[in-house]
Amino acid sequence: MPQPRPFKQVDVFSSVPFLGNPLAVVLDANGLDAAQMQAIARWTGLSETTFVLAPRDPAADYRVRIFSPEMEFPFAGHPTLGTAHALLDAGMQPKGAHIVQECGVGLVQIERGAGGVLAFQAPPCTTRTLAPDLLPLLQTALGGAATAGATVADMGIRWLCVPLASAAACLAVRADIAALTPLLAAAGADGLALYGPHAAGGPADYEVRALLSEHGALVEDPVTGSANACIAQLLAGADYTVRQGTCLQRDGRVSVTFRAGHAWIGGACLTVIAGTILA
Repeated sequence: MPQPRPFKQVDVFSSVPFLGNPLAVVLDANGLDAAQMQAIARWTGLSETTFVLAPRDPAADYRVRIFSPEMEFPFAGHPTLGTAHALLDAGMQPKGAHIVQECGVGLVQIERGAGGVLAFQAPPCTTRTLAPDLLPLLQTALGGAATAGATVADMGIRWLCVPLASAAACLAVRADIAALTPLLAAAGADGLALYGPHAAGGPADYEVRALLSEHGALVEDPVTGSANACIAQLLAGADYTVRQGTCLQRDGRVSVTFRAGHAWIGGACLTVIAGTILA
């Protein structure tokens, strides 16, 4: 029989409601199987829905499974921050100085900053240069924009990361889905992450866009933790800030900091829906 389970919907990477990336969180998913979780994720219709479970690793505060409407992911960035926020909002007391999430890539540390900002330590990432024979297809997918430095970064989710000359060039891209779909398949990537620098004094240091092909249709993700974590591997050095979601009339804000060789991906979160779900 279905039972009431605490449920929250969280806006991630924004301190203003409805300008970030929404996440659905089932705070007690113990007893649900993968098929039930997938059905709930299809029903919410959000890019990801997370399910909180008792941890298996004694070092973890909780375990999470992350589902899109189509599949399960071993890791994703905005679900990591949003789930931690939802649990803290519900009264969770972490075991140690950091929140420790158990997920498909292992243990992920999350720290709490001033004003309720959360940041996760980016998991290990592998990178490889995009095969040269795919560069013409990439250029077509980007509508002719320059394509130097394209790299596939794998952090559980694989992003084809492409630097552009400026934030304006990033915002000007009108992707060709007929080229993007075969490009991502050939590159072994889940999505395309574009990034370009803002001029000094701009709203952030970089503009980022995350484009995906879903059933042959172009989809843009509002604000993407994993894409920003992958880009951080390529921009490692000085701390920087990101704006994302501009083309969707969102205003996601991401902070990237580097400590002891690790990238930390941070942002504000806020709860916009709280209640129960019968499952």
